Amino acid sequence: MTGRQEIDSSTVAICEGALLLRFKVVHAADLHLDTPCSGLGRTAPAVAAALREASLEAFAGLVELCLREEAAILLLAGDVYDGPERGIRAERRLRAGLERLGVAGVRTFAVHGNHDPLSGDGGAAWGTGTHVFAADEVTAVPVERDGTVIATVHGISFREREERRNLARLFRPSGEGLQIGLLHANVGDPQHAPYAPCSTEDLRAAGMDYWALGHVHGRRLVLEGGPWGAYPGVLQGRSPAGGETGAKGALVLACDDRLGLLEPPRFVALDRIRFETLEVDISGAMDVQDAIDRLETAAQTAREEAEGRGVILRATLTGDFGPEAELQLRQGEILASLQETGLAQDPFVWWDALDLRTRAPILRDEIRGGGDLAAEVLREADRLRASPDDLGRILGELEQDLSRFPVRDALAGRTPAADLLTEAEEICLRLLTGGDGR
Repeated sequence: MTGRQEIDSSTVAICEGALLLRFKVVHAADLHLDTPCSGLGRTAPAVAAALREASLEAFAGLVELCLREEAAILLLAGDVYDGPERGIRAERRLRAGLERLGVAGVRTFAVHGNHDPLSGDGGAAWGTGTHVFAADEVTAVPVERDGTVIATVHGISFREREERRNLARLFRPSGEGLQIGLLHANVGDPQHAPYAPCSTEDLRAAGMDYWALGHVHGRRLVLEGGPWGAYPGVLQGRSPAGGETGAKGALVLACDDRLGLLEPPRFVALDRIRFETLEVDISGAMDVQDAIDRLETAAQTAREEAEGRGVILRATLTGDFGPEAELQLRQGEILASLQETGLAQDPFVWWDALDLRTRAPILRDEIRGGGDLAAEVLREADRLRASPDDLGRILGELEQDLSRFPVRDALAGRTPAADLLTEAEEICLRLLTGGDGR
């Protein structure tokens, strides 16, 4: 080993007489810099302004993370931009951040994905110290520290948006140190477009130590142990739907040039605005104000979990709620009130939408007093609750009658029997009362 005379004990270990270099790698993907959020209703000006800056501020946080962790390598696994039409300020922020990393000794490696294929690159300026992989073949680039190759990064970019080749099968280990595969690809996810499709078996066969993947917007570990492979997810969520909700950021890898990853990838949240979806049960709420209080309590929990970030919420209200008609009638007013209150907080909570899926409670005492079929159903259910033996016998007969159908297994696995009776009773009563519980 040549170069630095004084060795930092935090980055060097001795294993069986050999000197091992420890270093860190940061893995990010799907930055979609300076692109608008989608799927939102009309937002307040302050929220709209924060959303415009969110992706760029998240990238600034990524740069700070690399510096703070004293990372040796930054991996960008595709879709840095959202398309060929990119803003000047996004290009300037990207270049400035990557050049800052280059000055600090952080090597950046990037591939193009389906949103930013090489065919639409237009000579984008990445900055010094960044290696962008071509699309013709997989190439390998060594990374040195103190005269020793600590890692070899392999990568290939998308030439066109709809890349249909299995690019993972083109990777082969070469060189020294940790073998890293940098790839934008779909590893068997039916929810995402099948660009550069491959399987975990393809990844294992390629001989990489770590697969730095992009394309899937939700954070996911696809391989564990040997080799490792992960999607970090998007750097900043852009929608209250799908894989855009929850904490977003990058992965930090603690590595050794011979032993590989020393621990599972560590997630670090870097998003500036957090998208969340809530389901709030308002069963038993006395009135609309009580229901609003429950919503605000749920929002406060989401705000605390966001740790100082602005939060954009979409909520679904469920459960049995007496004044359901009033809730439906005043839905817009309730949303406006929640928005006003949340916007006054720092950081803000912005309510994007309320989805009402509540039901009127079943008024069993009123039904019992009637002489119709609903009253008869309720009386029979009461009788079976008071007679567990009769209930057990009826369920046994049902299982026998349904023995030829898969539903029999579902019935057999439902315990206790009283729960099944209650569910059946409610279904019958709602059908017989027209769903209003009366």
